[in-house]
Amino acid sequence: MLAKSEFRLRIIGQEKLKMGNRFSVFGLAGIDGVGLGLIRHHERLAKMFDMWCLHIPVEDRTSFEGLVEYVESAVKSEGQRARDRPVYLVGESVGACIALAVAARNPDIDLVLILVNSGTSFHKSQLQSLSVFLDLVPEPFHLTTPQLLNFLTGNFMKIPSTIVGRGFSFQEAGQALSEITTSLLPSLMSLLDVLPKESIVWKLKMMRTASSFVNSRLHAVKAQTLVLASWNDELLPSREEAERLRDALEKCRIRNFKDNGHKILLEAEFDLATAIKGAGYYRRSLETDFVSDYLPLTPDEFQKATDHIRMLQYIANPVMLSTLPDGKIVRGLSGLPKQGPAVIVGYHMLLGFELGPLVTGVLRSSGIHIRGLAHPFMFDKKKEKIMPDPSYYDMHRIMGAVPVAAGNFYKLLAEKHFVLLYPGGAREALHRKGEEYKLFWPEQSEFVRMASRFGATIIPFGVVGEDDICDMLLDYDDLMKIPFYDILDRMLNEDGVKLRTDSTGELKYQRIHPVVAAPKIPGRFYFIFGKPIETRGREKELRDKENAQHLYLNVKSEVESCMKYLKEKREKDPYRNILARLLYQMVHGLDAEVPTFEP
Repeated sequence: MLAKSEFRLRIIGQEKLKMGNRFSVFGLAGIDGVGLGLIRHHERLAKMFDMWCLHIPVEDRTSFEGLVEYVESAVKSEGQRARDRPVYLVGESVGACIALAVAARNPDIDLVLILVNSGTSFHKSQLQSLSVFLDLVPEPFHLTTPQLLNFLTGNFMKIPSTIVGRGFSFQEAGQALSEITTSLLPSLMSLLDVLPKESIVWKLKMMRTASSFVNSRLHAVKAQTLVLASWNDELLPSREEAERLRDALEKCRIRNFKDNGHKILLEAEFDLATAIKGAGYYRRSLETDFVSDYLPLTPDEFQKATDHIRMLQYIANPVMLSTLPDGKIVRGLSGLPKQGPAVIVGYHMLLGFELGPLVTGVLRSSGIHIRGLAHPFMFDKKKEKIMPDPSYYDMHRIMGAVPVAAGNFYKLLAEKHFVLLYPGGAREALHRKGEEYKLFWPEQSEFVRMASRFGATIIPFGVVGEDDICDMLLDYDDLMKIPFYDILDRMLNEDGVKLRTDSTGELKYQRIHPVVAAPKIPGRFYFIFGKPIETRGREKELRDKENAQHLYLNVKSEVESCMKYLKEKREKDPYRNILARLLYQMVHGLDAEVPTFEP
């Protein structure tokens, strides 16, 4: 009697989320049936979900439709158990086909699909012809078929290109390939029990059936879907397939991985949990709550965030100052309060250059994790289609950014977070020529009364240095003079999001647009956090609009004073120029803290 497919539950770290608050993810293996790639990610995923993994024994001959029905039964059972929570299906290659089929048959279940190098492109791939070759190759030599080795190892197809075409004769190339194959045979022989030829032929036929089955039903898929595509996939045209699925599915986003191959789940640099978080696909209820659904940074994620801005950090070498309660300015962040809630309010530099150094620098130096209120553009699926890289804003989400909205601001303060707020918004970060260090704050108070409601500390800050790293060549006014640019402008701002209903004109709509700038020999970034302003105990006082407005204007004045202070003091910094800093680091070491002016 043949072994049957089954789900095996793997739960790790129940202390992270109580069972009553947990929900499930079903891991659907690729053509190997055992989910070797998914196993590497179990520990991370199991801290977020109850992890169920589909195991398909080698001898199992359940049809594709049978597997779909089996998974569907498990999904329905889980959906009944937790009606208010989504059910996740993570599918690799043929597993992605199973996930799509289940979603097509169950449009009323709240599903989130994570598809890795989807097998829906089977009919366009070299795997389609592999079964024909296997029929001609006796066992155990089927395991040395290049396409199959490529599937198993992820890079075998690259071997011939390193031999043929480099001056080797056909005979020499054949001898080299023979030697490589011979060296692999001991390991390959151990796979005979796991992947006999007859099983592989069966699985490839099932994959063909799966692809045809699902492609005829894509129109019925209503589930939220994330497609992960390897650009160096040696077996499937995953890059092109991701684009096709995004256009075919109603709620689909894609993430491209330019340096990864078909076996991306086995590659050391890839983290599935981080990819899900970055795309904004982790949620615990029917709708995404960017505050309560946020998962804290892992050390690896913080390292990635640091690496993401490493070049800017190196060339700008930020100086951070803070102000003690007695008004004394010191280098470092000892002037920041130790506990929240707090609202950090300041100037938004051109293109938001200061964001990365600010958030990572504060977290590294003080352990304070700042949560930023960001433009809704960063969370809009439609806008991803016109971005050069759909994942451009993923790191912002991983670091904890949320769409700017009164509800999100309220929740963050209620949970005692440090909240980063830019009253000048996109208009300030995308300013025109000659407008550097000019605040574009609305006339009326936006945050003071909300801060006082929770007794939050208001921390004004200033930052300068954008004029030391680039010169603006084309601003919005220049771009609007370019023929046909208005078409792109409408695409970028077609929704007309009104972020400030009480303002008028450009402050109300906060238009998004590119800026063209030319780099300069780098200077330096300077930050200063002003004296913290306490609102605790002043809620009744600040309910009065006039009092709140007075404090609002005081905060604005403090931000302007901070920038004025920095512009004056940086003139006395002997290491403002990158060349002077390089010389200092050559003498004292690359990790040495470069001095600056005396505060």
